[in-house]
Amino acid sequence: MDLFQKAYDFKDAEMARQSGLYPYFHALETGQDTEVVMDGKNIIMLGSNNYMGLTSDPRTIAAAREALEKYGTGCSGSRFLNGTLKLHEELEAELADFFHKDAAVTFSTGFQTNLGIISAIVGRHDYIINDSENHASIIDGCRLSFAKKVVKYAHSDMDDLERVLSRLPEDAGKLIITDGVFSMSGDICKLPEIVDLAKKYGARILIDDAHGVGMLGDCGRGTANYFGLEDEVDIIMTTFSKSLASLGGCVVANKQVIDFVRHKSRPFIFSASIPPANAAAALCALRILKSEPERQKNLIEIANYMRQKLREAGIPIVDGTTAIIPIYTYDMTRTFVITKMLFENGVYVNPVVPPAAPDGQCMLRTSYTATHTKEQIDRAVAVFKKVFAEV
Repeated sequence: MDLFQKAYDFKDAEMARQSGLYPYFHALETGQDTEVVMDGKNIIMLGSNNYMGLTSDPRTIAAAREALEKYGTGCSGSRFLNGTLKLHEELEAELADFFHKDAAVTFSTGFQTNLGIISAIVGRHDYIINDSENHASIIDGCRLSFAKKVVKYAHSDMDDLERVLSRLPEDAGKLIITDGVFSMSGDICKLPEIVDLAKKYGARILIDDAHGVGMLGDCGRGTANYFGLEDEVDIIMTTFSKSLASLGGCVVANKQVIDFVRHKSRPFIFSASIPPANAAAALCALRILKSEPERQKNLIEIANYMRQKLREAGIPIVDGTTAIIPIYTYDMTRTFVITKMLFENGVYVNPVVPPAAPDGQCMLRTSYTATHTKEQIDRAVAVFKKVFAEV
């Protein structure tokens, strides 16, 4: 069979386009903000991960511009060789200090960060234990590793996690990997219980805190800080494309682990380093996060306000406490219809359909920004009421 036959047989996207329900690849004509212009429409943005609202902050823009003028558009090489700037080292030092860890190493994207740390640290005789709702980058990082076995446990089910751990060899290397804040549902991992089980069965812990940083902990330091368990979590990764208003990612851990990753992680060694403007924007955003804790407070307040308004409107939501609020739509076609109607009425949301959601449990993933206003939320809720009354 022709290698391309699978592509020729793929009809789902074209069928959705022909039906007028295709919800992807809308083009932004403005910067990422609480309100944007998208496909020529004025839209309230409820689908961005710009949690701190810093992508359009004049300070992050100025920092990126200054780095661009000083260093140029790129580094033209790997961090391992000619691609390390003093700026990268400064960013890593401040990240390590922020997360209360010995050292940090940065990667060119958040996705690449998980590929890089998991494939480097897990060997042929080691086991990976994954929450079933972990991010796709974790799944691909596990595939790239030489792990003897990758085992899933049911989402946030600590009994199932213990069942899995109890069946693994006592003397084997074991890595429990979990999202801190799960990207689709917005729920927080059960870190205290995970820590207890890791100690009992001799496992290490890696938290993907892409969504937890900014939302949780002192000054947005994330899930481990939120639970007071920073010393118990071995490795923390996060991305710069959410609360840190840029592109890239990092891993923080003890010095020996970070030094090992620098010399063994192929995604790190064989990729060009983060462009200067991106590194400078992330560093500026990190400093703002530390100095303006009111942003985190505003984020949670605006999300809770939206939760309250949606409940009052009788719109079914997934309960939670973070800035991610999933709204149940159940059926896939209905999900696409509602997404389209919301967009036509000036509200952008992200549809979540199989395989990202189980059959019959489709959702709209909505997420919020520290700079959203109650007036914007009220306008968005009015649109939700109108659309849900019609569908």
